[in-house]
Amino acid sequence: MKILYAVQGTGNGHLCRAIDIIPSLRKHAEVDVIVSGIQADINLPFEVKYRYHGLSFIFGKTGGVDLWRTFMSSTVRKFVKEVNSVPVDQYDLVINDFEPISAWGCYFKEKPCIGLSHQIGAFDPASPKPEETDMLGKFIMKNYAPATHSYGFHFKSYASNIFTPVIRQAVRELEPKDLGHYTVYLPSYDDAHLLKHLSRFPDVKWEVFSKHNKKPFKLKNVSINPINSDAFVQSMATSSGVLCGAGFETPAEALFLQKKLLVIPMKNQYEQHLNAASLEEIGVPVIKSLKKKSELEIESWLNAKASVRVDYPDCTDDIVEKIIENHKS
Repeated sequence: MKILYAVQGTGNGHLCRAIDIIPSLRKHAEVDVIVSGIQADINLPFEVKYRYHGLSFIFGKTGGVDLWRTFMSSTVRKFVKEVNSVPVDQYDLVINDFEPISAWGCYFKEKPCIGLSHQIGAFDPASPKPEETDMLGKFIMKNYAPATHSYGFHFKSYASNIFTPVIRQAVRELEPKDLGHYTVYLPSYDDAHLLKHLSRFPDVKWEVFSKHNKKPFKLKNVSINPINSDAFVQSMATSSGVLCGAGFETPAEALFLQKKLLVIPMKNQYEQHLNAASLEEIGVPVIKSLKKKSELEIESWLNAKASVRVDYPDCTDDIVEKIIENHKS
């Protein structure tokens, strides 16, 4: 049996999940990997057979997605060429983590595509939704990577086809401690913006991981570090709390490590607002943006003692086995 496992390369969450899912798939079949997207900072420890430009959301510097740069980076001609060239018909099964090239390749070649992504879980009707409806965001999520069969991940199992998060083994094996600092990952804000607002809390030690700087430096009580997966995980595991965007994997890992969590959903990113609705439902505080008027909410979070308790068992092998059993020919 030959499986094509397709991974979205915007952000790091999909790739982190792939680190655990690919070995599980390889217990059942020969697996080739495709990655598309240009905004990731993590390298997979496996051979990537196909790499495509794909459709990437480009992070801005003031808390959102840069829609113009996103549009300019994704030409229709290049996308169509990549969709036509992806060899989905050479595989018995295509499993897709919100990766558009193989998804649309399957669509046009009338081949089944098994969606296995967080976006499916967040978009499911059973999952919490934000009060404000983003029609463009809904349209993008629905059509970005079409699937014939859908399985999702979310912060809670809201339906039988929605599973709790895949927590990578490197995180499961950690022994959390509290060394007194706060870990920050807000890639849609530039360093100057973060320094301006975080330095307003002079008694707090902030460890920021930044997409916007390649060299570490420190200013007052804020240290800025380039993205490094191992260093970030260690910082998070030894922190008093985590301040991050309303993505999926980083908040899920922070919750698993029983860390106090505060999230800021990215502007122009509907998925993050879906995530924020779910996180708020389970008791995680959410703020709209990193501005002066948010300082009282941040201070309240810093002074809080309790974290939200979750149960995220290691079920990756069971999930993979279920999907293969349901869809093998």
